[in-house]
Order: sequence, then C-alpha cells, then structure tokens
Amino acid sequence: MAANELILLVAGIIALGVIAQLLANRYEVPSIIFYLAAGIALGPEGAGFITPDSFGAGLPTIVGLAVAIIVFEGAFHLKIDRLREAPAATFRLVTVGAVIALVGTAVVARFALGIEWSLAFLIGALLVATGPTVITPILEVVPVRDHVAAALETEGIVNDVTAAILAVVFFQVVNPTTADNGLISDFTARLGTGVLIGLVVAGVVYYLLQYVDLSPGSAPQSARLLVLAGALVSYALANAQLAEAGVAAAATAGIVLGNVDIPYEKNVTDFKGDITLLVLSFVFITLAALLRADVLFELALPKLIVVGAVALVLRPLLVFISTRGGQFTRNERVLMSAIGPRGIIPASVATLFAVELRAQASELRAEAAATTGPESAELLEQATLLSNQADILVGTVFLVILVTVVFEGGLARYIAEYLDVIPMRVIIVGGGTVGRALADRLEDRGENVVLIEEDGAVVEDARNEGYTVEMGDGTDMDFLRSAGAENAKTVVAATADDDTNLLVSQLVKSRFDTDNILARANNPDNVEAFEELGVNTIDSAMATAWAIDNQIERPALAQWMTQVGGTGDAQEVAVSNEELIGKSIEEVGPMLPDACLIALVSHEGETVVPTADYVIEDGDKLTLLGQHDPVREGMQMCRGED
Repeated sequence: MAANELILLVAGIIALGVIAQLLANRYEVPSIIFYLAAGIALGPEGAGFITPDSFGAGLPTIVGLAVAIIVFEGAFHLKIDRLREAPAATFRLVTVGAVIALVGTAVVARFALGIEWSLAFLIGALLVATGPTVITPILEVVPVRDHVAAALETEGIVNDVTAAILAVVFFQVVNPTTADNGLISDFTARLGTGVLIGLVVAGVVYYLLQYVDLSPGSAPQSARLLVLAGALVSYALANAQLAEAGVAAAATAGIVLGNVDIPYEKNVTDFKGDITLLVLSFVFITLAALLRADVLFELALPKLIVVGAVALVLRPLLVFISTRGGQFTRNERVLMSAIGPRGIIPASVATLFAVELRAQASELRAEAAATTGPESAELLEQATLLSNQADILVGTVFLVILVTVVFEGGLARYIAEYLDVIPMRVIIVGGGTVGRALADRLEDRGENVVLIEEDGAVVEDARNEGYTVEMGDGTDMDFLRSAGAENAKTVVAATADDDTNLLVSQLVKSRFDTDNILARANNPDNVEAFEELGVNTIDSAMATAWAIDNQIERPALAQWMTQVGGTGDAQEVAVSNEELIGKSIEEVGPMLPDACLIALVSHEGETVVPTADYVIEDGDKLTLLGQHDPVREGMQMCRGED
C-alpha cells in the first residue's frame, strides 16, 4: 500500500474510532460494539478497505504496543489500598473466580473443540478477562449500588492484567519455538524479566517526576509524556530480552506508578485515558476488519457451546461462589452473573499470538518446499496444525467477545430493571455550591445522585469534579422525567432562586410519585409559600443558625456527624426483615454489628427514644447511630439483605 493511502487509512480508522466512542456515549452502550461494526464494514467481508496486507509485517508490532498501553492503563488504576479494603467477595472474584473461569473454559474448549490442552488453556486464560473498557460503559447505563460497581470494576481491572500474563504463559506451550523450554522455567524467566525491567523503568520515571526540574513552564505535559514513555519503554526493553516478557513489564510499571505519589496525577490519568481510547479504537477496528467470516463461524456449534458455557454456566457459578455470605443480595448476584463481557485484551492478545503462529506456519511451508519426502510432509502437517490453532484461537475468542458484548452490554439495563437492583435516584435541581455539597454527602452514603443544571459552565465544572449531571431546565416536566424523576425517591430543589425552587416543587408534587420533596428557601419570607404547598422546606438562614448552635452546644457530635467521609454516621431505615419484627430492642441490639446502636424509633408518625422492651413492628423506622460501616451493615440487616 502506498504511503499516502496508508496515511489516509490510518486517519480514517482513528476518525471512525472517535465517532464510535461518541455514539457509545450517546446511546450508553460499550464502544466495542461500534468498533466491531466499523471493522467488519471496512474489512474484506465489507468494503475491503482493510486487508491482511494493509499493514504488512508491522501489524504484530502495532498490536504489541497497543497491548502494552492497554495493560499499563489497567494496571495504573489498580490501587493496592483499594484491594486491601475490598470486601472478601471482591478478592474471591479475582482469585477463586479467575481460577474457575480459566479451568472451566479450558475444559469446555478442550472437549467441545477437540483441541490440545495447551491451546484450550490459552483460550481459557484469555477469556478470564472482563476488562474496564467493557464494564465501565455498562455501569454508566446501569447505576447499581456502590459495592456491586466496585466489585465489577475491580474484577475487570485485575483480570485484564491477569489474563494477559496468564496467556503469555500458556502461549509458550502452544508456540513450537518455546514449547520445549519447560513451562515453569520459561514462565519464571519471562515474568522475572518483565517484573525487574518494569520496576527499573518505573523507578526512573518516578525519580524524574519527583526530583528533576522538568521545564517548569510545561511540567504537566512533561509528566504525561514521561509516563507514556515509561509504558512503551518497559514493554520494549523486556520484549528485547525475552519474547512476551513485555506484558509483565508494562503491568509492573503501571502498578508501581499508579500506587506512588506522582505529581500531576490527574493530568497523567486524563491523558492516558485519551491515548488509550485512540489506541483501542484503532487496534480493535483493525482487528475486527481482519477477522474472516470462515474463521469466526467454522466449528460454529462447538464454539457456541464454549460461548454458552462461559456466559451461562461458568460466569454465574464463579459469581455465586465468590459472593457467598457477603453483602450482595440474590438479585445483585444474578445481575453480576449477567455482566461479564469480554473485550480488548482477549482480542488484542489473541490476534498477536495468531499472527505469530501463522508466521511460523509460513516459515514451515517455505522450509517444506525446500525439502522432499517424509520430512516435507511432516513440516506441512505442522504448518497446517499451527494455522488451524491460530484460526480456532481467534475465532473462539472473537465469538465470545461478540456475543457477550452485544447481549450482555445491550440487555444489562433491562435485566437490572427486571431484577429491581437499580437504586432509586436522588435528584438535586441546582448544581451550585449547595447542590454539590449535598451530593457529596449523599453519594458518601451510597445514594444514586443526579444533579440538574442549565448553566453550561457550572455543568462542565461539576462533571470535571466527577458528579453525574444532566444539563437542562429543572422546571421542565419532560426534562425532569428524562432525568429520572419517575424513579426518584427524593427530589431536592436547591437553586439560588426561590421561584425556580417553588416551581420545581409544584411540578414534582403534582406529576410524580416521589416520596420526599425538599426545597431550599433562600429568603425566609418565602418559607410560608413552600409550606402551604406541603413541601419540606429548609430555611437557609435558620439552617445556618442551627449549624452555628450545634458547633457551640454539641461540637463533638456536630463534627462527628457532619464530616464527609468521616467515621460517624446516622441513618434511618424501615424494618422489613421478618427476623426482627416482633422482637424487642433488647433482643435486636446484640444482633446489630458492633459500634451500631438504635437511637430512635418512628412508628406511625411518632418518633421516640425506645426503651429496652419496645417491640419492633413491621414498617417501623429505626435510626441507627454509630460508625460508618457498621451502620451500613445494620441497615442491610434491617432490610433483610444478605
């Protein structure tokens, strides 16, 4: 292909990748769906713009560097502190769950496809990965509770890295040039080389960032470029020492740099995210374009058996085993079983390995052509075996990706709604200082908060700070509905304009079945108008006076209760657990977690400090007081959640 044509092709692929990402954001589905569609449309099965000869011998290098950036990105977000604090269920997902996925997939592939154990375990290793590139877009569409999202995101990040390294190990057995080296020694050499080089490169990058004055005028840019260079250099140096050691090096460098205090970390993270998106779009569209229909659908029934086992048997099995005895409800566990799409890492690494196997097959055919007799026939047989292995590897992995992404990504929202696991929203109209401060507190308590704001500058600032913001007019009924008012348990009118707050309150009260409507009254003279409407009203002047009084009269309690992210917490919860109904406070108290006690009971609109012999009735609301985590566990117990 001529240079100008190649430049045009690369630019077109990147442009399609950006469009695919925009469409994914617009329709709230994983972008990989659009990458697949674009790739098929451009490939030999479509328009034919991309062919196996388009990039010549450079394709393995392009894919290899892409894998390095993707693995580095995932490892950079793998925070050791988060893993330490993660519940036991999350830890089991990335250990016990990964083993179940690996071994189970390998066994099914071995017998369904009739392949050697080495290739079966290579397929199993690749399909361990779920990956943040496919999980995160689903979680943006399905706003599940924090512990569910944290488990799925952590699993995706950890397993992306795990799958890449495991696949390298098993490829050494499939690859005839390394098959006789010994699995353990070969793995140890490659992993050790990768880890050592990754540590050295990460150390150099950290030293340069922390202690060298890198052009003060453009320090954030220098930091971004240094980290990106670290990812590529670690991969290249390790691969130069031992083939396939680069994945471990990139992962090691990413983990180290992601867990040390580097300057301009937010700039680095945003920049890496943008680069990774471009790399993902280019590589995945290219790989999808090179996927032949005969490779995908040859042995279609056996491959579909593997797909079914991965999605319908192994995924539910590993989720239910990993989350037993934890804080996940049965319906949340069912939803997690239905969200396990495979993505970029399996596709990229499988293609990289397939290219190597096909290259070795071509060398064997050339060698066979130069010889005669039985030796020639044996070489041709080996070449055919390698080509078949490459086709089975790519076809099986891509079919699993295609089916799981399309069905699990496309149906996740409907499944979540059917299972009723999407927490009801809290809508705050007004994204200013008050609205965002309230959102901080509610999100810290695990609420699903959406801000509504029509000022573009305020919306941009709020989104940059990580808030979920819908841009539009909060006094428009249709817009309120589209923002989720019909599924909101609480709506707060928190703008700086009382007329707007009053209109929002009127609309919500008259048109939506919302349990709790609150309004901010900026002018004390307007409180009466809100109260006549039957809306809970917060008088800004009186609220300030209460806050000052609390700091004067009860400072310890005020600070303990009002510090966002602090250890203290107080929550009200309606009792629905049949095991608690009919029991006295004296009996229920010891059943609650340590550092959690019942402070108040509300019964039929009357709130009291309960005595020890007070008997809890169905629908009573308990106010739990204590440490943050024990209070949350106590709330789950009161609701009867696992």
